Amino acid sequence: MLSENHSSLPTAQSGSQSLSPFSSSSHRAMESPYLNRPSHPTASMFSASALILLISATATLDGALPTSAKVPAVFVFGDSMVDPGNNNDLDTIAKCNFPPYGRDFPGATPTGRFSNGKVPSDMLAEAFGVKELLPAYLDPELQIQDLLTGVSYASGAAGYDPQTAEDVKVLSLSDQLDLFNESVARIKAEVGEERAASIVSESFYAVCIGSNDIINTFFLLQLSNQEKGNISSYTDLMAEYASSFIQELYGLGGRRIALFGIGPIGCVPSQRTLRGGFQRDCFDQENEAAVIFNTKLYSLADSLSSQLPGSKIVYMDVFYSFFPLIQDPSQYGFEVATRGCCGTGNIEASYLCNNLDDILTCVDDEKYVFWDSFHPTEKAYRIAMDQILTDNMNKFF
Repeated sequence: MLSENHSSLPTAQSGSQSLSPFSSSSHRAMESPYLNRPSHPTASMFSASALILLISATATLDGALPTSAKVPAVFVFGDSMVDPGNNNDLDTIAKCNFPPYGRDFPGATPTGRFSNGKVPSDMLAEAFGVKELLPAYLDPELQIQDLLTGVSYASGAAGYDPQTAEDVKVLSLSDQLDLFNESVARIKAEVGEERAASIVSESFYAVCIGSNDIINTFFLLQLSNQEKGNISSYTDLMAEYASSFIQELYGLGGRRIALFGIGPIGCVPSQRTLRGGFQRDCFDQENEAAVIFNTKLYSLADSLSSQLPGSKIVYMDVFYSFFPLIQDPSQYGFEVATRGCCGTGNIEASYLCNNLDDILTCVDDEKYVFWDSFHPTEKAYRIAMDQILTDNMNKFF
């Protein structure tokens, strides 16, 4: 399985200069490198007119898929962006199976999804016409028929770096891959070797993770964890873990694999509050770190896709699909992009976002890009996912 020994992967040179998260920020908004999109074809911003067409065309994202796009199942690995409730029974603070989370979910149920409603893993299953909701693999009510059409193994607060998950007692990528291997055995027992092999090879796989590595393991813990070195060496480490994971998933039969990049994490409300200064600006260093890693992930997807026979490994640009919603929220039907809906919207997430915040929580979350201080609303997720799928899904078929 994935090695969790840092010594087997590239580490920072002892003499390297560290990009300190605790130095004063200049908040040089108009000079920030991440405002200049890379030249690779996945980096696309879209116009308001294109957005209107996307929203009006379909509520299920079907228009983003080629007519030949058929998959038997969708399997997802990652963090809180795609965790539908795997953390619910874990001994961790990273959970949200309580109100007001899920207030716009069918039945107004707090399922453990880190949003007011559906999350991107659900939208992927919906887009492929597989099912409306992608369940958590650790859901105690999961049935074998649910498993045959896909599940999410994602665990909120996880990262590519196993230390990221270990620090908050959630499922590492290695743990998630073990659960997938367990799933394959269950599928084989139910439908036989031949059909199971067909399901595994023809399914769609998504990996959406990495934000917590940069925000928590690198920037938050850097002073007490100098072995992480500078951001260049740490993103190299992340890319090595990503490469190992993808190759192991390929070895287990996965062929269509989407690698979701990291979004503009320096602009989420909590990072504005903690690191954005008095004006609560975006924290440039985290955004720049995300772009550095995304560039490496893009190259990795291209390299592995050419090396692994029969694979279609595609980088999915989250940063430049989501950033316009923050830069110009009114063009996408939002009024607030610097605070979340829950509570004050400045710092609340997980247990800090609860019913005690009701008096402060917004009434209309359709006006907000963010649900809590870290996670987008269902509306924002859907707009970004529309663009990501439109840009990339034909590359898998």
